[in-house]
Amino acid sequence: MSDRINHRAFTERLMSAEQAAAFIKPGMTVAMSGFTGAGYPKAVPGELAKLIAAEHDAGRKFKINVLTGASTAPELDGVLAKAEGMNLRLPYMSDPELRRRINDGEMEYMDIHLSHVAQHAWFGFYGKIDLAIVEVAGITADGELIPSTSVGNNKTWLEMADHVILEVNKQQSAALEGMHDLYYGTALPPHRTPIQLTTPRDRIGQKYLDIDARKVVAVVETDAPDRLSPFAPVDETSERIADHLLGFLDYEIRQGRLNEKLLPLQSGVGNIANAVLEGLSRGGYKGLTAYTEVIQDGMLELIKDGTIDFASATSFSLSTDGVQEFNTNIDRYRDRILLRPQEISNHPEIIRRLGCIALNGMIEADIYGNVNSTNVLGSKVMNGIGGSGDFARNGYLSVFMSPSTAKGGKISGIVPFASHVDHTEHDTMILITEQGLADLRGHSPKQRAELIINNCAHPDYKALLQDYFDRACRESYGKHTPHLLGEALSWHQRFEQTGDMRPAG
Repeated sequence: MSDRINHRAFTERLMSAEQAAAFIKPGMTVAMSGFTGAGYPKAVPGELAKLIAAEHDAGRKFKINVLTGASTAPELDGVLAKAEGMNLRLPYMSDPELRRRINDGEMEYMDIHLSHVAQHAWFGFYGKIDLAIVEVAGITADGELIPSTSVGNNKTWLEMADHVILEVNKQQSAALEGMHDLYYGTALPPHRTPIQLTTPRDRIGQKYLDIDARKVVAVVETDAPDRLSPFAPVDETSERIADHLLGFLDYEIRQGRLNEKLLPLQSGVGNIANAVLEGLSRGGYKGLTAYTEVIQDGMLELIKDGTIDFASATSFSLSTDGVQEFNTNIDRYRDRILLRPQEISNHPEIIRRLGCIALNGMIEADIYGNVNSTNVLGSKVMNGIGGSGDFARNGYLSVFMSPSTAKGGKISGIVPFASHVDHTEHDTMILITEQGLADLRGHSPKQRAELIINNCAHPDYKALLQDYFDRACRESYGKHTPHLLGEALSWHQRFEQTGDMRPAG
């Protein structure tokens, strides 16, 4: 037997990725592992793309619906998009080729809260799941699955799919065994019970994924790394955003609303998020916890230096250097990291109970605090809402961060009215740009507008925003949340027409 496949029932189904891909037929709904470039199947999707391309060349239609945990990598999303093999994709993506085809209207994309995916699948909203392709780090002698570098929706896919293809990736560290907490206590309404998780470090499930061996039609051995992009060095803008946040946290401690351990942190993916994490170390914090979606390079560093004592997530999202650090020093991290299904990592009940501090990026915010996380100019999707809504709607604090401008100053991060709203003003407590921080708690819409314009807007746009707001206060149909409907989206229209939100001259 293979050193990673220790059960005879699975060794008997070993085959090539090409042979495994042949089990996938046109029109199927195929659920795949993967979350932020970690733990996705590395071999079968590529062979499936070749099969689809060959069928298209022969004049036969071949498209499938693809469900995952979150974004994957070019070896999955990219190759299937290029082969024109997807009819529908959900719930989150970041691949450039896939993004282009979605925005060109060549395929359908469903952007939903990550905490909703598993339960909506169980509700039957996506129809039958025909087949699941799931990467694992190994199979035990008892026929249990050792999860890989992400958990995502894998538990649900393995339970719901009619048939399963397993990719056993020996490049994933064998020491991952035991670092997962798989909770099997969820149920459909009206049979749900409270989830007994009261601290980020609580174990409420088991270490392995269950699998009905009779479902498994193929086992494919792989030896390939996760496709994880390096993060850019922390720049001055990100540092200033981080400094504003750290100043705010220090103020909250002085006011007695937080203590020096803060509350469990949730951090979105990206350079600003890593700058914030780096800032926490500079700020002298120790013994913090994280209840989040992904473990990034910055979080490994905080665990290493004692800033973070424990982190719960559903996936890793590490650079190449981060992977090397983790694998080399995995014994340091084994007792300080747990990976859970995303329906647990993003569960509103748990987020509310723990009182998470939600730290997420945005594309733009308007002067009242409505936040757009997903669509440029209201219609061109970037990636998706991810888990930001799960945490913003339920956390103790919801913080959104972004540079005040983009495209060399041609786009303002603060606009009269958001061109697409993912998080309403009711879910936004703190807005931060490199210009400053607006604490919106306890303020009416007009008070919020003054804070956002004064504290967060770039100087090139501040007077324009103030002029719009002043005129709206005089001329708006109603004066509670003043807007000039004919002008509210004029900045976006101007950029579409001229390439610059600023008026000519």
